[in-house]
Amino acid sequence: QFLGGLGFVMVEKGTSLLKMMEISVAEAEKRTGKNAVNMQETYTVYLIETRPVDAASEGTNPVPDSLWRRYSEFELLRNYLLVTYPFSVVPPLPEKRAEFVWHKLSADNMDPDFVERRRVGLENFLLRVASHPDLSSDKIFYSFLTEENGWKETVFETGFQAKADSRLKALNATFRVKNPDKRFAEMKHYGDELQSVISQLLRVRARAADRLYGVYKVHGNYGRVFSEWSAIEKEMGDGLQSAGHHMDAYAASVDDILEEEEHYADQLKEYLFYADALRAVCRKHELTQYELEMAAQDLTSKKQQREELATGTIRTFSLKGMTSKLFGQETPEQREAKVKMLETQIEEGEELVKERNTECEEFVKSAWVDIERFKEQKDHDLREALISYAIMQISMCKKGIQVWNNAKECFSKM
Repeated sequence: QFLGGLGFVMVEKGTSLLKMMEISVAEAEKRTGKNAVNMQETYTVYLIETRPVDAASEGTNPVPDSLWRRYSEFELLRNYLLVTYPFSVVPPLPEKRAEFVWHKLSADNMDPDFVERRRVGLENFLLRVASHPDLSSDKIFYSFLTEENGWKETVFETGFQAKADSRLKALNATFRVKNPDKRFAEMKHYGDELQSVISQLLRVRARAADRLYGVYKVHGNYGRVFSEWSAIEKEMGDGLQSAGHHMDAYAASVDDILEEEEHYADQLKEYLFYADALRAVCRKHELTQYELEMAAQDLTSKKQQREELATGTIRTFSLKGMTSKLFGQETPEQREAKVKMLETQIEEGEELVKERNTECEEFVKSAWVDIERFKEQKDHDLREALISYAIMQISMCKKGIQVWNNAKECFSKM
């Protein structure tokens, strides 16, 4: 609930923050300042604006609350969300450096067009998080939107990095899970395939944009030739010159067309990075499964040791078995102390296995709900993006037909 658009009590879990608050990244600004190592650097900051939804519906239009954030702060927010909500497919950020670019497009991350596309991407990221059933009710996310100062300290106080580091060590080890969950293994494979197919699509699009640019610009040569030709003709002059103008306009129109296409490419790139987020959930599931298996293995081993001590038979070859053969058996007191210690460890182990089991079951339940939600969102978004792209191509072809129809009219009048 919002109090007068200022105070924040709590967004109920499962309630989208977007129902209560309008969020936008209104503009980007280039700044210069000193970095951590006291070197001068140029960077971009983005203006986040928020206002309560009920104010707009009541007809009052208050000045929105606003604050500036750097791209690195968006990264920090996303890293926090990844660690805190391991079962969620966390929305990706737009790219830091331009990828899959065609030759006329700047790969410089300070290029105004790139900064503008990134602004749109960052706004999309915030809207995705704010409409997510779990992420939208996070306090840290809310303070990212509303508290300019002290936000970073609040994030670090959560201690999320410690959790991330310990998990990272486990992620670096290639798990050898004995009983992988088939659904998650298939979903991880799907994430790989999706990333591969979207990469190919983006490469084809970049090549097509390159060719298209050339084809359009070459029409400018028609314009120049018709214009020169018109200078030496009397009756045909006007018609040739008019046709030349149509060709020039056609050649110039490609810049806007390809700028619009770049937004379509960004929609595809979002899902290229989403594939990573999907795989991250599957990897985290492997980790919880692995931890469960390791705890169960440890418990089995402790029970075996207890049995060996009780019966005095050593089942497997061990250093302990060798030392007792060489240096004599333990005293009954020593053995009893060991049995007692093992009993305690077995009790703790059984508790841990139970805990890990619950953790694994809860992870599977929550993750699968979010994966299903994500699949619906993905199918809808990619269908819309492909339809928009087809419409864009159709309208481009129509413009081409129109240009040649106009040129035909001009030639007919000569």
